[in-house]
Amino acid sequence: MSEKPVAADRRACHHRPLRLLVILILLFLGAPGALFFFMSTGVALPRIRIEYDYDRCGGAHSSARIDRPPPSSPSPSPPPPGSVVDGAAEEPRLPPPPPPRQLTDPPLTLGPTMPDYDERRARWLRDNPRFPSFVSPGRPRVLVVSGSSPRRCSVPDGDHMLLRAFKNKVDYCRVHGFDIFYSTAVLDGELNGFWTKLPLLRSLMLSHPETEFLWWMDSDLMLTDMLAEPPWGRYARHNLVVPGWDDKVYVDRSWLGINAGSFIIRNCRWSLDLLDAWARMGARGPVREMYGKRIAETLSDRGPYEACDQSALVYLLVTERARWIGKTLLENSYSLHGFWAGIVDKYEEMRRPGGGEPVPLVTHFVGCKPCSGEDSSYDAAVCRRGMERALNFADDQILSMYGFGHESLNTTAVLRVRNDTGGPLDADDTELGRLLHPAFRAANL
Repeated sequence: MSEKPVAADRRACHHRPLRLLVILILLFLGAPGALFFFMSTGVALPRIRIEYDYDRCGGAHSSARIDRPPPSSPSPSPPPPGSVVDGAAEEPRLPPPPPPRQLTDPPLTLGPTMPDYDERRARWLRDNPRFPSFVSPGRPRVLVVSGSSPRRCSVPDGDHMLLRAFKNKVDYCRVHGFDIFYSTAVLDGELNGFWTKLPLLRSLMLSHPETEFLWWMDSDLMLTDMLAEPPWGRYARHNLVVPGWDDKVYVDRSWLGINAGSFIIRNCRWSLDLLDAWARMGARGPVREMYGKRIAETLSDRGPYEACDQSALVYLLVTERARWIGKTLLENSYSLHGFWAGIVDKYEEMRRPGGGEPVPLVTHFVGCKPCSGEDSSYDAAVCRRGMERALNFADDQILSMYGFGHESLNTTAVLRVRNDTGGPLDADDTELGRLLHPAFRAANL
């Protein structure tokens, strides 16, 4: 055996640790650089995917192929209704309406008939003397009822206008000691739109036997004489008070002979029967369309489209006059319904001493659609200006109790109109004292 190969093998062994050290140093310095390159340039790193041909639940062989594509990631669950998505609250989802009632189905009813309702209510009032239906002699307990859609307004400032209109009603109720209920719920899926008020009124009657009168007000109605009230003494023998004219309803048979956006109804069995007969024509679908044709054949000025609440009430009063006329009053001695177009530009004149026309109790913005803007009969800017003026006119009557008022009816800016003396504002003003501290409130404390 030669000495030279042995010596070469020994020299190679001596150099191996040095080579390993150089390799380790290169890996140590190169690996971070390679990672940085892939991360900064977006180049995808190769991935290794291992699949086992066993079922996860029982260990049995799966029939799935090994080369199938990877499962897609599950789509995220939708956010709950009303949650905030990208800075905006999601529109709440309403449950689907029930299937339309067919002509062969039984007629719609709001609930079971109660022939003894008046007796049951009288018994409840006797058993609960702390909740009388009349808060003082000749002064009934009144519940103002209004409402709007459960959905947001599609018009940008629609919700703001509804809020101001609601505040207007609250101010009026506070001054006169009335209760108020505002609904944004559809209590019966078959009675949507204008018809929603009927099941609501029935439910409130049954739930509040202490209430003598319920006063329905549309959401686009503003009270503009904050000091006046309906003449309750005139209604002692009536159960339904609707703004309208006898000749237009009973002679002309016009569906415009009344306005169903503001009416007063007594809490009694007669009213429950009326609401049930009224609602029977409002079932969504074929029933409402069929009654629309019947109404068009009976009334003089209405087309054969689906029935609305107002035309249906006129239809009842005309076709069942003997049943309803004895307890129904078509009121036109004051503005229980005042059409806005002929009012809003006369407010300044009305509030001057000895001015022209009397201040209307109600200014009703029929045809304006402040929430949706759809099917509006008038220009949106004209409606908005009129609403602003009506609300500011009414608000001035409230602010004056506290020594303030608007600079003009065309602005929301206010200023002081009475000096602050540091004493009670009603000390030397009998009318102001009656409004701020009405005697009927003190009597009920």
